Amino acid sequence: MSATPDPAIAGLQVYIVGGAVRDALLGLPAGDRDWVVVGATPEEMARRGFIPVGGDFPVFLHPVSKEEYALARTERKSGRGYKGFTFHTGADVSLEQDLRRRDFTVNAIARAPDGRLVDPLDGQADLRARRFRHVGEAFAEDPVRILRLGRFAARFTDFSVAPETRALCQQMVAQGEVDALVPERVWKELSRGLMEAMPSRMLRVWAECGALSRVMPQLAQWEDVAPGLDEAARRGLPLPGRYALLTRLSPERDALAARLRVPTECADQARLLPVWLQALPARSVPERLDLIERCDGLRKPERFLALAETASVVAELDAGQWRRDLEAVRGVDAGAVARQCAGEPARIKPALRQARLAALGAV
Repeated sequence: MSATPDPAIAGLQVYIVGGAVRDALLGLPAGDRDWVVVGATPEEMARRGFIPVGGDFPVFLHPVSKEEYALARTERKSGRGYKGFTFHTGADVSLEQDLRRRDFTVNAIARAPDGRLVDPLDGQADLRARRFRHVGEAFAEDPVRILRLGRFAARFTDFSVAPETRALCQQMVAQGEVDALVPERVWKELSRGLMEAMPSRMLRVWAECGALSRVMPQLAQWEDVAPGLDEAARRGLPLPGRYALLTRLSPERDALAARLRVPTECADQARLLPVWLQALPARSVPERLDLIERCDGLRKPERFLALAETASVVAELDAGQWRRDLEAVRGVDAGAVARQCAGEPARIKPALRQARLAALGAV
């Protein structure tokens, strides 16, 4: 029994493109699908009920599925950086022209609704070879593609970078293209790459083409922190912990966080992880309490425990013991201690510390 035809796209030339096709050919789980529409106009898409959402070029949401449908387009460099493009969409733009403006050959494969593949750049050969190869010289017009290359390397850990693609990336860096990248875009790609299977590969790709020192000049000793990042990925640590491990040997970590405008939780863990690591092994009761207080564990227990998990990636510690320690200290009734010191406010702070030390010593 055939599927019910979709009236919204009936009569249109539509193709699934990009990552969904690539991942299906690799036997990976299907993610979001992106569609390209050939031979249509924005007016026709609107008449069919598609919702326009594109800014620089026409992208539409399907009226029911809400999947993205973009009109086939070409692009021309018109300025510096990744925003300096003029796009052309029209009924005369072919699918092959659209595919040739993409970044890597493995992302330039389209699939028709009947399953037929359109692969003008032989991306399937590069998939079989586990190789990232740029589509053409127009790759050099968009420096974001260097960042994406690193992120893809972190995700597809058995893929290599084609020598000619690495050389082109190096040339782009030398020409100053990456200097036009805004902090928000760098952070977007960095944060996504840190959450992939092997984040160290992203750093290596960026370093080999010279981009790492340009987009994150405050980052120090990336090769030394790389093993910890990959271990954090194996353990499934969340982003704040991975970012903290990335910057743990960088004296200018606060400046880096400001440069990239990282989220507060990431910046806080990056600032506090070195405090943790410098305080270890913190075996005595006073040392343990000092660390809890210095890291604001009483007010922010979840962050403190997340720091313990992060620190355990690169240091010998029992995160479960720190959880028990924190619970014991937080179990002290500060109000009751204050009432016992009624009329003598100067006694409250030392009395509360003694009560917490006693509770910690009993763990």
